[in-house]
Formats: sequence, C-alpha cells, structure tokens
Amino acid sequence: MRREITNPELVETIRFLKVKARENEAKIWTVAAEHLSKPRRGRAELNLNHISRASKPDSLLLVPGKVLASGNIKHPVTIGAFQFTRDAKLKIQQAGGTCIGIKDFVEKHPKGSNVQILR
Repeated sequence: MRREITNPELVETIRFLKVKARENEAKIWTVAAEHLSKPRRGRAELNLNHISRASKPDSLLLVPGKVLASGNIKHPVTIGAFQFTRDAKLKIQQAGGTCIGIKDFVEKHPKGSNVQILR
C-alpha cells in the first residue's frame, strides 16, 4: 500500500496545480500534479546537463521535482520547479536564466502555453 504524502508544501502545491488546471482549462497543470504525486523515487531529479540538452534558449520549462547542479547550462531558460539546489540556482542565473517556484511559474503562465515539462 502506498504511503500518504506528508510534506505539507508538496500537498499544497499539488492541490494548487489541480485548481489552476480547472480554472484555466490547462491540462498541463494536471499532468504536473500527477508527476508530483508520485513516490519520491519516481519524481524528477534533473541535472543541468539534461536540461541544457532538452531545451533551447529562452524556453519555459517545468520540472515536477528537483533541479540538481551537475553539469552546465550555456543558454538562458526560465525554470519552474518544486526544488532547486543552491548551486543549480547559481549556475542557471549565471547563464542568464531564472529559477522560480511552481506556484509563481503557474501564475506567470496560467494557460501553460509554450511550457515544456521535463522528467
């Protein structure tokens, strides 16, 4: 039997995504909520190398999990994620990109247009 999610911030983020998906009729937020609802070992943990290869300059990316600092990123991207390591944030900002939490990311892009989910 699956254990219940105990992290209150994660529970609130999942609930927020589901509400925004209904309000804005944007299925992308429902998909992101489903990815965040997975067990911890099933959630995304992406290195900057993976993000760099999977994106183009000025992309809008959503990581339903954690962004790790392994590797480098050379172009500016806007990344919304549940968590960032300190070094990952620093490297993204040095490349001219921005790091924001999922809730702020959804508020800035409510319809989810041009947003790419990375897993």
